Formats: sequence, structure tokens, C-alpha cells
Amino acid sequence: MRLTINQNEYAIDVSGYGPPALLLHGFAGSSADWSMVTQMLTSEHTVIAPDLLGHGRSAAPPEPERYTMERCVADLLALLDALAIAQIDLLGYSMGGRIALHLAFAAPHRCRRLILESASPGLADPAERAARAADDEALAARIERNGIERFVDEWERLPLFASQSRLPQAVRDAQRARRLHNTPRGLASALRGLGTGRQRSLWDDLHRLQLPTLLITGALDPKFCAVGAAMAERISNAEHVIVLDAGHNLHLEQPQAFAEIVVRYIESDHRADAQ
Repeated sequence: MRLTINQNEYAIDVSGYGPPALLLHGFAGSSADWSMVTQMLTSEHTVIAPDLLGHGRSAAPPEPERYTMERCVADLLALLDALAIAQIDLLGYSMGGRIALHLAFAAPHRCRRLILESASPGLADPAERAARAADDEALAARIERNGIERFVDEWERLPLFASQSRLPQAVRDAQRARRLHNTPRGLASALRGLGTGRQRSLWDDLHRLQLPTLLITGALDPKFCAVGAAMAERISNAEHVIVLDAGHNLHLEQPQAFAEIVVRYIESDHRADAQ
């Protein structure tokens, strides 16, 4: 499905029947990243998985200001309105998790449950944010200068993804192909607008979040396990699950275990609501 949202065309995969779930992919990803989770959810749920602006088959406008967190959230709310969806279960991975958290704060009445995979509320230290913004700008410039293939080579070598080297070659090749489907302009602009250094910190706001929240991290990703634990201490209705033998991208490295956790969390809550 393709929809024009706030003057830009979005590609959106919609499948299944039942209560809706909105799935938001990470940086340099696409809706196709959720294929395993989608397969397990669609028998009981309607799954909405957009390619975020600058990614996959969606538009890639050149203006970085078009990619700010506020405008991204506004696009997603307009997307739900266009699909006549009042409330969702909301799942986001990494960058998509940061977006999901901002969406939950902006429109809590539109969210029934929040699931964050390897996500953070941003950087609390202004100096750290500034340094990260500078690093993101340097990476955006390299993407524009060197092209998508050299960026993907660099991205795949990040220590954050080291645990993925154990995956079957076919799995890694499929992920690489999805990343290569992006454009330099789209990724560079998304990084300038949605990078962690550009995002305002939500650490001091987490105590206000009333939504039932599930935080999922991989045991081989100690940085985000620590972030998840700290978030769980601040969110009053949060559960933190650590998946063994998985790193940052759990739905790629342990898809069955990840999907079972998500399905169990969403469907148990739906049963409780029905009762």
C-alpha cells in the first residue's frame, strides 16, 4: 500500500486481521525487517509496518528538517488517521523504538501497549548529545560522498552488530540487500533529522509514562541492557526482558524467541482486556 502523508509518499505493509499493531524499523532498515514477527502476529492482529521517511520504498525528501522527531510523529499519527485506526499496540526497534517512545508521549491515547526493542530515551548529557550530533553529521556526509554500498560496509562492521557475524550467510545477505535498497540522500537526511544527537532527552519524562511497556534487550548487548534496566526503574508499568544469545537486533538474531515474547505480551493483555 502507498499513502501520501503530509505531502510525502509512504510505503506501508498492512496484513492480517484483528487488533492493530504498528511496527517501526531501525535506521537503514525497512518494513521487511519484521517478516518473522509479522508471520506470528497476523493470525490474530492487523500488522501495519511502514517504511519510515528516507527508507526503503518511501519518499526521501532532501530537507533534513522534514525528518525531525516531531514531524515523524505527526506523519505516523496522520497515517493512523488515514487508515481509520484509533488505537494501536506499538513496537519499535532502535531508531524506531526512539520514535515509538516519542509517539507514546505525544499521543498516549492512541497507544494501548508499548514495546521497545534495544531503544533508548536519548542522551541526557548535552555535551554527549552535541558530540553525537557531530558524529552523525560526519556519517551523513560520508554516506552522501561515498554511496550506499560503502556505508553498508561501514555499518555492518560496527561493534554493536558484532554478534550478527554468527548468523547464517543467507540471513546476513538478506539483511544487506535490504540495507542496499536505501538511498544515500534518504539515509543522510534521516540521520540528520532523527539521529540520537538531534533527539531531545526523555530520561526525565519517563516517570510520566503510564502505558504498559515491555523493554526487550539482548544479553550480548550490555550497553542497551543497562539502558533497558535504567528505563524500567523509571517507568511505573514496565517489564524488562533480556534474551540470551542475542545482541542489538533481537528480531534478526533470535526471531522465534523475540516473536514469542511479543506475541505473548500483546495477546495476554488482549485476553485480560476481554475478561
